[in-house]
Amino acid sequence: MTLHVITAGPEDGPLVVLLHGFPDFWFGWRKQIPALVEAGFRVLVPDQRGYNLSDKPAGVRAYRISKLAGDVVALIRSEGRDSAHLVGHDWGGGVAWDCATRYPAMVDRLCVLNAPHPRVFATALATNPRQLLRSWYIFFFFIPLLPEWTLGRNRQATLELLLTDSSRPGIFHEGVMQYYHEAWSRNGALRSMIHWYRAMPLAGPLPPKTPVRAPTLICWGTDDTALRPELATQSLEFCEVGRLKRFERASHWVHVEEPTSVNEALCAHLEAEA
Repeated sequence: MTLHVITAGPEDGPLVVLLHGFPDFWFGWRKQIPALVEAGFRVLVPDQRGYNLSDKPAGVRAYRISKLAGDVVALIRSEGRDSAHLVGHDWGGGVAWDCATRYPAMVDRLCVLNAPHPRVFATALATNPRQLLRSWYIFFFFIPLLPEWTLGRNRQATLELLLTDSSRPGIFHEGVMQYYHEAWSRNGALRSMIHWYRAMPLAGPLPPKTPVRAPTLICWGTDDTALRPELATQSLEFCEVGRLKRFERASHWVHVEEPTSVNEALCAHLEAEA
């Protein structure tokens, strides 16, 4: 696997890896990178596998969560480090949760933004009809070929609508959307992005119930149209040391809509010594 990675900050600074979700790419962290660099961190921001300029392996099995977590481990080691802080949004949060559970010694501190713990999300899908209704698109993505056609037609109009309908008005304006359309138009990108969902049934057993050892900050935009707000509170139960910061009236895209507040909370969490 070859990943396209944005790097910033002093090479000897504490390492932070920022993990984007669907249908994002590294560009989604553009408002966090300068603040982290100013705070002295070494920042790595990959296009995760299947996205934008990173490799797009064929086959659903290449997008199992264990493979995605393995990419993060390899990325950390490519910097000559044994561990790093992980920050993840949406699917990137899911990968960050998995890394913190699967490779606890490699995660110094964890921050997830609008991304529930995998056990919490799986339970909600199985027992909460309201969350199941909000997550209808996951099951649509399991269908062969049709999702690629739907998302790709009319210059990815459906994907653009997904962003604009799930965020505050004006956040994903035309000047920003041109970068997303370019990323989505990469050869094989739509198929690979959807494969992340298709690989969910192949993930194997859920992470153990053992709490995440890394001190954890959960940032949650309460006006999330895809995820019920109680998922954030329930996720705290899987943290040895966890804190929840809610952002009222922020959507699923909390780090884009409230960058100053999110950056302050993020830097304070990553700089804490205990």
